[in-house]
Amino acid sequence: MPTVPIAAFWDREAAVQAVQLARPMLENSLSIKSVGESGFLHVVIMNPLATPADCDFANAILYEESIGNPEEWDADYGAYARGKARLSWRTGLSSHEILALKPHLLHAKDAPVWGSVCQDGIVVGVSGANPWFDEAFARAVAALFKAVVQGRCDEEFRDR
Repeated sequence: MPTVPIAAFWDREAAVQAVQLARPMLENSLSIKSVGESGFLHVVIMNPLATPADCDFANAILYEESIGNPEEWDADYGAYARGKARLSWRTGLSSHEILALKPHLLHAKDAPVWGSVCQDGIVVGVSGANPWFDEAFARAVAALFKAVVQGRCDEEFRDR
């Protein structure tokens, strides 16, 4: 079985940092009813070098975090976020694009909900808000993850 390449500038800590940077926005959104009424969010970030040819989905998850207490969830937002991330990881597309324009790429087990992105090869799924906000939050986390990694890369090359 193929192995996942070793990261050059990203790791789990980069994903943690991306979510920490997004956390104020994510936490502030929990009480805004137009964003979503659950009061919870779950974020899943995938290993950007792992592909379905390399490993199974569970082993490709780099990091996931709940915003709000999962013991109070009224639905399994973690499962929804992982399902959204799985769809984008498998296809390289946002879940909205697949559901709206490419339903022929859906598997029978895929949930018909959106809120994940594949942005520059970075897959992030979010669940708990309205899907358009889940997608916006996923895009923000993906952009922050990329910025953290770009900062590390810049630092490495600057120090040479």
